[in-house]
Amino acid sequence: MKEGGVSQSRSRDHYSYTVYADPATAQSFDERRFGGPIGELVASEQARILISFVGEIRGRSVLDVGTGTGRAAMLMARAGARVTAIDASDEMLSIARRRAIDESLTVAFSLGDVHDLGFENRSFDIAISLRVLMHAADWRESVAELCRVSDRLVIFDYPSAMSFAALQAAVRRLTHALGVRTEPYRVLSRQAVTRQLDRSGFRIRSIHRQFFLPIAFHKAIGSQRFTVALEGLFHKLGLVRLFGTPVTLVAERCN
Repeated sequence: MKEGGVSQSRSRDHYSYTVYADPATAQSFDERRFGGPIGELVASEQARILISFVGEIRGRSVLDVGTGTGRAAMLMARAGARVTAIDASDEMLSIARRRAIDESLTVAFSLGDVHDLGFENRSFDIAISLRVLMHAADWRESVAELCRVSDRLVIFDYPSAMSFAALQAAVRRLTHALGVRTEPYRVLSRQAVTRQLDRSGFRIRSIHRQFFLPIAFHKAIGSQRFTVALEGLFHKLGLVRLFGTPVTLVAERCN
């Protein structure tokens, strides 16, 4: 039985539930996010960062929250972790299960909600959640739950409030308010994230920022060589360290 978690029920009308429950969205998710040369670059960099953050993973228990089509969960399973993966969308989980079967990987997939994880305190060595906080109805509650069920590390990402993503997020919120079907995601500041982690007994160990310019810009160009060269220049100038997004961090339990 879960201890100390939240019990507040969530309205399933929130876009973070309805959008990803759509079969067409689920089917096209990987192609929209990771298709093409820049999508492949995003995926490979995400995998590299996850592996470097978790360290030795074989035999460890991992919870992947908001697993979507199972990309992070299967990465951990390939490395020898014991993986449980949850998502609020049956449609996304169906795709994830098929992919795991195709690769003969063992992952325990089930329905679940980041706001109210049905696991005991410190049930897993590591809790991972990617592309979730930006859409969650309550990001602070979500972070608290990730920290509650993790005994060692939490890893998650978010769009930075100090980046071009803040402008795109504002446009998305406006168009959503006008009735356009879109995902009005939020951006977060490092200060706000640090405070929430501190409340949950965790401290940031490492941070990675990916791009200075918007991913949409790089996808419009469509050249990995151009993106790597240009973003490499921004790294040297210190712009990615200050304004890069998305931000992926690993935090460790300190109590």
